[in-house]
Amino acid sequence: MKVAVGSDHAGFALKEKVKALLQELGHEVLDFGCHSTESVDYPVYGVKVAKAVASSEATRGILICGTGLGMSMVANRFPGIRAALCHELFTTKMARLHNDANILVMGGRVIGDALALEMVKVFLETPFEGGRHERRIRQIDNFKEEV
Repeated sequence: MKVAVGSDHAGFALKEKVKALLQELGHEVLDFGCHSTESVDYPVYGVKVAKAVASSEATRGILICGTGLGMSMVANRFPGIRAALCHELFTTKMARLHNDANILVMGGRVIGDALALEMVKVFLETPFEGGRHERRIRQIDNFKEEV
């Protein structure tokens, strides 16, 4: 699977660990930055990952900032993006099963590395359940058209 990753300075260290895990699992990684702990503006990197997933350049995305809040707000502005801010395994699994989340967002200052890496595995391995959930996703897409 081709996975786009991005972070700000607060998520940089975790992004590097996520990249290593993704590569170890055999996924192709598109790293949209940032590339150090020097202070940067998170929207720049959130936009890059969201555009890559929305355009199908990447199958899924992973975004990391300090809390995950800013990155999730940025990513969810794009049509077709369902970015899920998750802090534990159950929510991560349900984001895929019921919401067909295509971007996992995590807070690098909120969760530990071991948990984050397990969340990445769950996010990539869990299929979308479809069925009644498909209808609900279409409703969300239709609401965006009304705005």
